[in-house]
Amino acid sequence: MAGPAARVPFVGLTGGLGAGKSTALSALADLGAQTLSTDAVVHELLTGDELRGEIVERLGEAVAGDDGLDRDAIAQRVFESDPDREWLEGLLWPRVGRRVVQFRTEVEGTYPPPRAAVVEVPLLFEANMEAAFDHTVAVVADESVRAERAGERGHEGVEGRTGRQLTQREKSQRADFTVRNDGSEAELKEELASLLDSIEAKMS
Repeated sequence: MAGPAARVPFVGLTGGLGAGKSTALSALADLGAQTLSTDAVVHELLTGDELRGEIVERLGEAVAGDDGLDRDAIAQRVFESDPDREWLEGLLWPRVGRRVVQFRTEVEGTYPPPRAAVVEVPLLFEANMEAAFDHTVAVVADESVRAERAGERGHEGVEGRTGRQLTQREKSQRADFTVRNDGSEAELKEELASLLDSIEAKMS
């Protein structure tokens, strides 16, 4: 029984724009989980030199920034063009997937093991990735709270940037756990502490 009980729970974390996924991921790290953000992996790929030539050739010089690729220009271009978006996803997602696999391998070799290995994946269900995880968690918040947070981050609104995403209700229905993030960070952290307790209980 020692083998299965010692296995680190592999958890997928998702949620809509402004729901507070990154805040939740940071809180989970504070609570003893090892964490990885696929957004951060994409950022690394877009600021490095590996893909710069291919992306500029496909999307044009307008996306070539002075310090790495211009992510805002890329986002605008692919939001307006499904073929370009699908091409970019085909370029990025396999590399992101390999990094996630590497992360899991690294965590499983850690001693003492963390409470969980948590990967933030904004399009977890849209990309049908839930089968890769032991458990999935959806972070949700009231629409007014999400809109306010999106505005603070410089996004004009939630709706225009979430056309390809499932609704909060759909994410919540498909997730194993749902965490509300309408209040303070302390309240969120308390709820996430209970979540880790529940996951550990299920894995033991």
